[in-house]
Amino acid sequence: MHLSDSNQSVFVAGHRGLVGSGVVRALRAAGYERLILRTRDELDLTDGAAVRAFYEQEKPDFVVVAAAKVGGILANDTLPADFLHTNLEIQSNVIHGAFEAGVKRLVFLGSTCIYPKLAPQPLKEEYLLTGPLEPTNQWYAIAKIAGVKLCEALRRQHGVDFVSMMPTNMYGPGDNFDLQSSHVLPALIRKFHEAKSSGDPVTLWGTGTPKREFMYVDDLAASIVHVLQTPEDALFEAAPDGLINAGVGHDLSIAELAETIKRVVGADNSIEYDTDKPDGTPRKLVDVTRLFALGWRPDVDLEEGIRRTYDWYLEQLG
Repeated sequence: MHLSDSNQSVFVAGHRGLVGSGVVRALRAAGYERLILRTRDELDLTDGAAVRAFYEQEKPDFVVVAAAKVGGILANDTLPADFLHTNLEIQSNVIHGAFEAGVKRLVFLGSTCIYPKLAPQPLKEEYLLTGPLEPTNQWYAIAKIAGVKLCEALRRQHGVDFVSMMPTNMYGPGDNFDLQSSHVLPALIRKFHEAKSSGDPVTLWGTGTPKREFMYVDDLAASIVHVLQTPEDALFEAAPDGLINAGVGHDLSIAELAETIKRVVGADNSIEYDTDKPDGTPRKLVDVTRLFALGWRPDVDLEEGIRRTYDWYLEQLG
């Protein structure tokens, strides 16, 4: 059953994160006011008994699983057991609890790191489990693959309407701008902003040639709401296994990204490339055929998204 009535309730797990807060904004903008939200202090998603009691009391109609233990390469590499175990606990409790509670549709959010490291580009959903994962974040990826397969297994065994969405690189208001742990786009916003006053060159890792895809968080949130609202027959005609990539359908080089951010920030610093540092994967673009077949398209182009994100960053600086 799809989300169609503003009286239906939606539990957004992880509503304070980058994606979860975007989903809350999108649902409210679409007129859905019966949102069920819990902070970590109010509901520990790793506590199975607490999650079961929550479902018994609240009985949500729909669930979006945006809660996860996340981190960069360093965190994933140094805390592999934490990333695997904690995410398995959260997913098992929230997804299976939703099944037991009779939730009408659940959307589980993962990451494109579930796909093999050397999979062909663009990444199609059917490439899942066709090759080895990226070693540095395989623990997180394996947990997310387990979540995808749990949704698929519940649908196959019990006929429930549970689907998984795998977003590409996201950015936007609420992003992490810490230079030690942030992703490339917010890190570059901060670097160019700080370099404006110093006049120093901005240094990027690698050659600047790798290509990446970026999706504004409110576009991702809108795509999630669209999937919640899509009738069941159309949803499973587009995605028979219930797995849907979320992206914008095109990418750009890191060098092009840096020039765009430089322009938005209003910096005139030179850009230098530290070619002794690694480039990472040459390209990481997702195939969005399934999502676009549902009638959804992104609304915010990259330059506008960066501008909105930079404005938010400036607000946080005061």
